[in-house]
Amino acid sequence: MKTDIVFIITGLNVGGAEMMLLKLLSRLDRNLFAPKVISLVAHPVMMKKFYDIDIPVTNLAVGKGLSLAKGLGQLLKILYSCKPHIVQTWMYHADLLGGICAKLAGNQPIIWNIRHSDLDEKVDKKSTILTAKTCARLSYYLPDRIVCCSETAKSIHAELGYDHSKIVVIPNGFDLNHFRPNSDARQKLRKEFGISDSQILIGLIGRFHPQKDHHNFIQAAAKLALRIKDAEFLLCGKDMVWQNKQLTEMIEGTGLRKSFHLVGVRDDIPALTASLDIATSASSCGEGFSNTIGEAMACGVPCVVTDVGDSALIVGSTGLVVPPGMPEALAKALLDLVNMGEVGRRALGCEARTRIENNFSLAKIVDLYQKLYLQTVH
Repeated sequence: MKTDIVFIITGLNVGGAEMMLLKLLSRLDRNLFAPKVISLVAHPVMMKKFYDIDIPVTNLAVGKGLSLAKGLGQLLKILYSCKPHIVQTWMYHADLLGGICAKLAGNQPIIWNIRHSDLDEKVDKKSTILTAKTCARLSYYLPDRIVCCSETAKSIHAELGYDHSKIVVIPNGFDLNHFRPNSDARQKLRKEFGISDSQILIGLIGRFHPQKDHHNFIQAAAKLALRIKDAEFLLCGKDMVWQNKQLTEMIEGTGLRKSFHLVGVRDDIPALTASLDIATSASSCGEGFSNTIGEAMACGVPCVVTDVGDSALIVGSTGLVVPPGMPEALAKALLDLVNMGEVGRRALGCEARTRIENNFSLAKIVDLYQKLYLQTVH
């Protein structure tokens, strides 16, 4: 008999948590598991991607007030009706609301999934922090297991008051067939952006959010540009467009508008990533396990990361790690990789890809989830 699993996620916007769920379900053994997805809020951006891999999705469009009550009533009804063997929730709000509804609906095991590391009042919404703290108190009663996507997240949430005896770490996984070195894509995309093969292309892929600290990256780019003249900078993700006034003002304040390429949301992230010479994460807080850094490494692209979440653990000796919020240190690390030359960066990139293959391949991570599910119901 197959194990029925209902995955409850806060929303299906484009993000690391949503993409990891998609990757997991794309590889889940359908002979053993029958997955369904419920999205609490009206973020249907990625719904088609789930439909494409034959995953049923229900979008509840939960809001506030009466809409919240109605949406949670629908969720209770669904859980009563389908009686899954396991309910797995993804992200704080789904952990709280989905966990409560699952507990009310029956005795099936509940697995929470935490995708965040540290919480910062300057960056995170008050509602998010309150929800996380509420979950900490309820973690002793609602979930049977708690999955954290990083060792850092495990430590932080144990300190926050989560039941540490229930926490297991399962990092993000990466498809090495999908993300790989691709010289053809490199040439094509550089032509699209008007970048010659001799120019250094440094990229940061991620939505516009204080957590990602694009200001840090832009200031580092300005410092790097004082030392080398042929560097180009690419920003990709939600709101990475010139119409974003706040972002545009940051860039124009450095006088580097002509050196920046803002490409918004793209569907060709593997090819885009493979076109980079250097990838970076400039995050100030909140990162659990960076998808974009793992994807860059799988593409053979060396990385410079801030020491946030498990970023230092991911890159190991195959990249450079700097403190968050220090653009001078970020610029120096980027310059060190530039000065390695093409041959040096390619060798480091090969080591990075091998590190992903040995430690964070999608096949290994899916296997960890499947073992957790089977252990939970037996």
